Amino acid sequence: MTGILIAGTSSDAGKSLVVTALCRAAARRGIDVAPFKAQNMSNNSMVCADGAEIGRAQYLQAQAAGVEPTSAMNPVLLKPGTDRRSFVVLRGHPGGSLEAGEYTTGRRHLAEAAFAAYDELSAAHQLVVCEGAGSPAEINLRRGDYVNLGLAEAKNLPMVLVGDIDRGGVLASIYGTWALLDDHDRSHLAGYLINKFRGDEAVLSPGLEEITRRSGLPCLGVLPWVDGVWLDGEDALEVGRWRHEGESTEPNALRVAVVRLPRISNATDVDALAGEPGVDVQVSVNPATCAQADVVVLPGSRATVSDLEWLRSTGIAAVIADRAAAGRTVVGICGGYQMLSQLIVDPEGEEAAPGSRIEGLGLLPVEVNFAADKVTTLSQGSWRDIPVGGYEIHHGCCTVLPQSRDQVEPFLDGCRVGSVWGTMWHGAFECDAFRRAWLEQAAAEAGIDWHADHAATGYQARRGQMIDTLADALEAHVDVGGLLDLAR
Repeated sequence: MTGILIAGTSSDAGKSLVVTALCRAAARRGIDVAPFKAQNMSNNSMVCADGAEIGRAQYLQAQAAGVEPTSAMNPVLLKPGTDRRSFVVLRGHPGGSLEAGEYTTGRRHLAEAAFAAYDELSAAHQLVVCEGAGSPAEINLRRGDYVNLGLAEAKNLPMVLVGDIDRGGVLASIYGTWALLDDHDRSHLAGYLINKFRGDEAVLSPGLEEITRRSGLPCLGVLPWVDGVWLDGEDALEVGRWRHEGESTEPNALRVAVVRLPRISNATDVDALAGEPGVDVQVSVNPATCAQADVVVLPGSRATVSDLEWLRSTGIAAVIADRAAAGRTVVGICGGYQMLSQLIVDPEGEEAAPGSRIEGLGLLPVEVNFAADKVTTLSQGSWRDIPVGGYEIHHGCCTVLPQSRDQVEPFLDGCRVGSVWGTMWHGAFECDAFRRAWLEQAAAEAGIDWHADHAATGYQARRGQMIDTLADALEAHVDVGGLLDLAR
């Protein structure tokens, strides 16, 4: 067994979902399997045990496969900083930047690193399940591609297309993908899957049969819509799914507003809040929504300084200041914590002009200093005797001002003053006991009669159940044996 490449007819077609499910299905069969994505473009990332940074999706896929996550599973991670520049994470560590004009011409060294990482995984595991990016039909990018057909060609991998029927046009997208490719690239296409189907499959079958007749590609299965699945997303578009998890008609629901920053990063931090019974999470750029909520979350950002300016221009900064003055809860995580500070200093020009000194929102007595060296580490600690774990990914380091240390309550690695909380730790809310205790305090401060359901399934257990649910659906509706045969 060697490898198989799961590609999509578009972004968010279900590539990550299928790779996750296939990794778990293969592991159930006793196959030593590992996930791989040559290049990921995402501001949602995770830290491995050795401090390497990879995409959240690949971290979750490694858990589905039952193997230790490593940088080889996502050797190139591009983190968008502006519309025309991405910061490169190469084998888990900072690797410079990539301008828009270099996307097709300046990635040779990235391709070499990606191919070497694939070889490393292939030598160590029986099966490598690869995930493509975007669509292989992006023929304008084909010459420099090493994630889709470029990877399939270099490593002689069969490619399976995944199309999302829920968004419409799935037959055209599958046939159009095949039609746009030349004969050499078509030779790597081995079949297709339909994802998110709802209804009578007999109605769909004639269309699939015609696609197969025209292209010669077999349909390997039709995955149904699976409720209650919110696997870690790769981009900010995924944050819209939170509202499905936190909806509640209870009059005493705890309302949480998450500010959708332009460069939001590690948005997965509040997935655990959205899954908590009786918590209504809304993602918003509306100042009124932030004003009315019981809790406001300022999440992480890949561009803290520019997103801070955006907060001011939208009026959300003024709403947050009013909330603090009225004793209403605000919590900042990583970049959001940095925005709550008194001062942001950027001596090397990591986010602003070298030597810049930018006023924060002034709600926490903290100074932020940006450094060229990036912190990527797992963290462990406690809050009010409750064990808490998390992870850190940042250039900016926060220090409580010496004259204010007696005035703040320690909060993980950060601090609390009144109703304003800040921490650099991502992932802390994934810890069930901590999340529920903190939410109960926030509810009490808001005057809401909300209490955590301590008998409810915990966050990590729910993730495990969702992986199994996906694998069960794959086994029931897709020719898993056929997929594994393709990889041989």
